[in-house]
Amino acid sequence: MLVVVLSGSGISAESGVSTFRDANGIWQRYRIEDVATPEAWHNNREGVLDFYNQRRKQLFDVAPNPGHEALVELEKTFEVQIITQNVDDLHERAGSKQVMHLHGELRKVRCERCSHKIYDWPGDLQVGDTCDLGHQLRPHIVWFGEEVPMIGPATELCRKADALIIVGTSMQVYPAAGLVHYAPAGIPVYYVDPDPAPVAIPGLRVVAEKAGTGLWKVVEELKKFKV
Repeated sequence: MLVVVLSGSGISAESGVSTFRDANGIWQRYRIEDVATPEAWHNNREGVLDFYNQRRKQLFDVAPNPGHEALVELEKTFEVQIITQNVDDLHERAGSKQVMHLHGELRKVRCERCSHKIYDWPGDLQVGDTCDLGHQLRPHIVWFGEEVPMIGPATELCRKADALIIVGTSMQVYPAAGLVHYAPAGIPVYYVDPDPAPVAIPGLRVVAEKAGTGLWKVVEELKKFKV
């Protein structure tokens, strides 16, 4: 049985990672146009790098929470594939083995010219840091206005799902929000969020709780499907 998980910033918020769209989220303090677009990178590399260097430093002060741990527990019973909009590494640090990052990863950087040249990068990234061909490195993040390279593989995973879990996402960011509609009709679909958005999916099971408690309830429910 394949369980596909679509996770958003809400699951990481319980670890202390700043969310983007909440009342006190990151986009209330920064303009998207200034830090998260190709135009921002072209006009102000130092400012963009400082923004992501701050986000990267924050990862040293946070740890996985019970929501992440619930998904690791689920792997003991089922195949679990996580498709996350998050750019942190908390799923991996909790122990999840199969994590697909739709919007990139804070702990990685890539060549601004050759997108396939990707490097692990734990510290600050500066203007002048280059790939092995001498080109400037940029955050390994999908910015607004850029294509989402992993949306195709993510779509195929959802098509194969035997159960689907949506957790900690506003369901407002596309194309990620549209993935739920590729899941096969009739499979169990759970939506874990303390303030769930309206989602038109027949038979949707809503768990209006934070991930740290709600996901454990879903894990116990799904274990009933184990033959």
